[in-house]
Amino acid sequence: MVYKTKGVCASAVSFDLVDGKITGAKFTGGCSGNTQGVCALVEGMDAKEAIKRLSGIRCGFKSTSCPDQLAKALQEALNQEG
Repeated sequence: MVYKTKGVCASAVSFDLVDGKITGAKFTGGCSGNTQGVCALVEGMDAKEAIKRLSGIRCGFKSTSCPDQLAKALQEALNQEG
């Protein structure tokens, strides 16, 4: 899945879900070290657990963040599988 992010420096996040587990997550743009770190941490994680952990994280004065956008993307992917 490729999700176009909103309100953050990254323009998109892509990933696959295999049996509900996150694989191959990658951000396009954004703070390279931070987005790579987030992707490494969620690799193999259950999507529902990642959503629980990442939802609502803010970046400075922004109402969202790259981790929050990943959570939104994961939720959308789960809804499409539904």
